[in-house]
Amino acid sequence: MPDDKTDDPAFLYFPSNYRWSMGLLICLSAAPWTGVEIDEVNRVGRALADKLGDDTAWFEEWTRMGEKIEARGRDALRAGHKLTAASCFMRATRYYQTGERFIHPRSERSMDVYGRSVKLFKDAAAMIRRPRIEPVEVPYQNASLPALLVHPDRDVTGPRPAPAMIFFDGFDVTKELQYGYGIADLAARGVGCLIVDGPGNGESVRFRDLPLIAETEHYATSAYEYLAARDEFDPRRIGVMALSLGGYYAPRAAALEPRFACCVAWGAQWDYHEIWARRLEELDSGKVLSLSVPPEHLQWVLGVSDRAAALKKLEGFRLDGIVQKMACPFLLLHGAGDQQIPLELAEKLFEAAGSKQKALKVFSREEGGFHHCQVDNITIGVHYMFDWIADVLNAGQ
Repeated sequence: MPDDKTDDPAFLYFPSNYRWSMGLLICLSAAPWTGVEIDEVNRVGRALADKLGDDTAWFEEWTRMGEKIEARGRDALRAGHKLTAASCFMRATRYYQTGERFIHPRSERSMDVYGRSVKLFKDAAAMIRRPRIEPVEVPYQNASLPALLVHPDRDVTGPRPAPAMIFFDGFDVTKELQYGYGIADLAARGVGCLIVDGPGNGESVRFRDLPLIAETEHYATSAYEYLAARDEFDPRRIGVMALSLGGYYAPRAAALEPRFACCVAWGAQWDYHEIWARRLEELDSGKVLSLSVPPEHLQWVLGVSDRAAALKKLEGFRLDGIVQKMACPFLLLHGAGDQQIPLELAEKLFEAAGSKQKALKVFSREEGGFHHCQVDNITIGVHYMFDWIADVLNAGQ
């Protein structure tokens, strides 16, 4: 597609629409790990070329492609070709969830498509031999949180208890989408990964009436204790990571749950109340912002009916006075050209973090990974993070 932003080397399929370009990249960037096919993505993009900004059309085109690939997978399964079926189901899941993310308010149809995508991912996981993916439930208060436990490669870890990372979502993604961000590569390094739909994310907000909360440490501790109780994992080598808004979740969790062995913030946060107060003011003035989902998503994930209530809840989403308590090794990744969260906030977070062992990696325009959470080059971010994690947690030793 033509790109009128000639100074930006990123693949911007819809150069005049940040959100649609970001959404397509989130889908496409999983190609190395979920088999997403550029031809299929391009067919959806071409069908949407004259419908720019129509989120209903976006949903229908991605759903149509998901149904096509799901049907292909079911044909393969009937023929006894389980690995082909699993590959198709994995791709279809991503297409379904790419389409569903922008729908507000959620419709019965969009919720049905989302539910089908979750079931389809589980069906794929049951047929994949490597890495082994185990759908699990993490006990949390009087309920539980749905999660995917991706087991480490035992050829690397040997019989000893292995290290693991707990991986929380961001503002608008899901455990299934996050699996596609290279988690198989983390498992290949000998590190397990518990990908959790925390409150406000994925199944937890859609099907379990668990809205987003500021107190990340509550569910992070539950996730830690779930993993630590399993014989396969070493309680002394369990870390926490999260992306995007997870740049608030993970540092807060690591600061207030001292048993975490390390922390990775894939993208920075500092004061989420301030971010949204400014965004809402700018939206009211008619400014077009670089947002990953429609602004209505904020009230929905917080479980409130108006902006004032949303801002009130966001008053707790501040890291100052908390992140100074972090003591474990800390890695912060940020894109120099992040259009959602400015680099200065990453620098503020890094400076405030109390960890003695800490590192800030800023990806430049020249090397790639320049945009929000390296969406323009996921691989460069994944490799940097996972090598750091493997070193810090002594994977394979």
